[in-house]
Amino acid sequence: MPTIVKGGLVQAANVIAPSADTSRMGPADIRKELASVKEAMMQKHLAFVEQAAKEGVQVLCFQELFNGPYFCAEHHSRWYDFAEPVPGPTVERFAEVAKRHGMVIILPVYELAMTGVYYNTAAVVDADGKYLGMYRKNHIPYVHPGFYEKFYFKHGNLGYPVFDTAVGRIAVYICYDRHFPEGARILALRGAWIIFNPSATIAGVSRYLWELEQPAHAVANGVYVGAINRVGTEPPWNWGPFYGSSYFCNPRGKIIARGSEDRDELVTADLNLDMIKEVRDAWQFFRDRRPDTYDDLTRQLP
Repeated sequence: MPTIVKGGLVQAANVIAPSADTSRMGPADIRKELASVKEAMMQKHLAFVEQAAKEGVQVLCFQELFNGPYFCAEHHSRWYDFAEPVPGPTVERFAEVAKRHGMVIILPVYELAMTGVYYNTAAVVDADGKYLGMYRKNHIPYVHPGFYEKFYFKHGNLGYPVFDTAVGRIAVYICYDRHFPEGARILALRGAWIIFNPSATIAGVSRYLWELEQPAHAVANGVYVGAINRVGTEPPWNWGPFYGSSYFCNPRGKIIARGSEDRDELVTADLNLDMIKEVRDAWQFFRDRRPDTYDDLTRQLP
């Protein structure tokens, strides 16, 4: 198992804007347009994989719902046609390049589990191209204009899985999940060394929390965190802008690599896995836990 792992995060703007008005489009026209929207983002990210391979990246994570715009900005059932099985076409396509480059890749996609059942999901592909499993976003935020996640996604039902990969034990915690320390703690207790948080978030209260919460997760649990956010303002909704600023932080909570606020970018960092033991030995948070006093965490209070 490598001691130094080179990690990569991709932040990217959407390529093709979907139509604002579909009232004169038939179902076939809508599906054709969505396929074009998806393919453009697929091509952009395939190019990023090639760049990452040239830079020696061993584990790469894309942003939330990477192969299209952040469609939760509108309330429209057309996006159900954007969903796909996991594993499915996107996973299979990237599994081939993962194997070719010997790279672990995390693919956050819109999952079709069965007719009428959809999840916000991240698939994990190992460096040999093997599909290892998925994480389904557990915390789905409330609904307000421009934020219709509850219309599109069912709450995750797979718990908090950790994946054994060629670069070690990794986990995924998607976007809004990052506001909840409980899941990050579970992932660390289950052996995660690196937790990736693919996101889609815009300026406001979120901007302040972006560089507060996840370094805190890193310190509290002695893990690396890779935080990814998209960039740009996405027509036709013009909701945003997404402020990028993707970063890696180490188990001491220090940000060791950071992306820009407004550019497509591959953010890379060398992750020294020996630091995990160093930090956990220095700060014995796992030893000093008192789970016997935490019963109220599993109750609906107040």
